[in-house]
Amino acid sequence: MAKQRKGKVTAVYTRVSTDAQRDDSQAKALREYTQAHGMGNVNWYRDRISSKDLERPAMKRLQRDVFAGKVGTVIVYRLDRLARNLRDGLNLLADLCDRGIRVVSVCEQLDLNGSVGQIIASVLLGVAQMEREAINERIRAGVAARKAKGLPVGRRKGQRPKWSKAKRKVNAELARSLRRQGVPVRDIAAKFNCSRQAVYAALSE
Repeated sequence: MAKQRKGKVTAVYTRVSTDAQRDDSQAKALREYTQAHGMGNVNWYRDRISSKDLERPAMKRLQRDVFAGKVGTVIVYRLDRLARNLRDGLNLLADLCDRGIRVVSVCEQLDLNGSVGQIIASVLLGVAQMEREAINERIRAGVAARKAKGLPVGRRKGQRPKWSKAKRKVNAELARSLRRQGVPVRDIAAKFNCSRQAVYAALSE
């Protein structure tokens, strides 16, 4: 259980990758966690858009506060919210642990600190990276297969298609895997470019 460190700020960090996504579900879970653990001295750091070509001002502010010795605990929804790739995530976690800062992942129910925390976090981040790459590879393979058959890829402007029964069968397993990781239904729908109702239908299969 994470304890608030005397004289230190508890930093709560959220991140979404595109302007079509929201961090509401992350924020709700993190707010409930800090309230349940009686954490009153809480600073929020929220990056709204963090694609690979964009800066993360909230993360830069968090890192400045860490360097200044203001932060005692960093709380995130999932470890992969800390960085966009494995290398950056490992470097950041190593730095936090070296400074004696506790890192808490609410969704994964992890409380990391010190050298043991680094080892556990590196394994988990590596697995998460592999899973993301596997999902992206399957999506690319599906797109290539459709192109090879002469089928349309993507959607017309303004159109938000529902999943057909055939497509639900293909994506249901991926959707369930993402949901088990705590990914919100709205984010899954955005990833597969479909309605939330279609995701719920796939999850219920």
